Amino acid sequence: MTPYARRGVHGQTVETLARRVLSGELPEGATLDLVALQDELDVSLTALRESLKVLAAKGMVDARQKRGTFVRARADWNLLDADVLRWQFAGGTDSGTDPALLHNLGEVRGIIEPAAVRLAAARRTDSDLDALEAALAAMSEQEGGAAHAVEADLAFHRALLAATHNELLERMEMVIESGLAHRDEIVHSSPHGEDPVPSHRAVLDAVRDQDQAAAERAMRDLLDQAVRDLDRARGNRPATDEGTANR
Repeated sequence: MTPYARRGVHGQTVETLARRVLSGELPEGATLDLVALQDELDVSLTALRESLKVLAAKGMVDARQKRGTFVRARADWNLLDADVLRWQFAGGTDSGTDPALLHNLGEVRGIIEPAAVRLAAARRTDSDLDALEAALAAMSEQEGGAAHAVEADLAFHRALLAATHNELLERMEMVIESGLAHRDEIVHSSPHGEDPVPSHRAVLDAVRDQDQAAAERAMRDLLDQAVRDLDRARGNRPATDEGTANR
């Protein structure tokens, strides 16, 4: 599903309600007092109901006769929805859900991206290679700070998924990007990360050579480095530093 527009009263109301549900302030099973929410948020009842429709489409709330509008069980939420992922990360790096969520998304990346890069190596076009080169060049630039580094990394992984020429895999960018952007914000704001360019260059070189096995190995090495960088940025000692490989 395409992320909704975040601007304006509607977007702000959706975000406020979503974060309350995700934080547990509005717990699973809770019935919402729409009149009280309308007064608190200073919105019309129509605007409030339209905002709740967005959350209902993501499986977070529902409405029933005689019960009213209520928060659904977490098992019903569309946790792969790009907005739901973004909302969960919106609490900042100290959020209690961050470590587990980042770990889960890391496992998802470990399943998807090594397989996707094999397809990219087999199917890439000159245009795909140009997009990857442009992203890598942007990643190499020293100016621009953390925000620039985050966007360059996102552009590289977005281009890799596009190079698979598989419409469904391309859509996975909305899942991967939410976690990748949050992880990058942590890592690129820390002085302890490794230079990301060589690992990304190894992936690009293998894709250019159409060497599927080498591309997969390079991607797994890149993901291992991503885990090490995140551990260091958070003050943890990476498992590889202790002699245990993150494979």
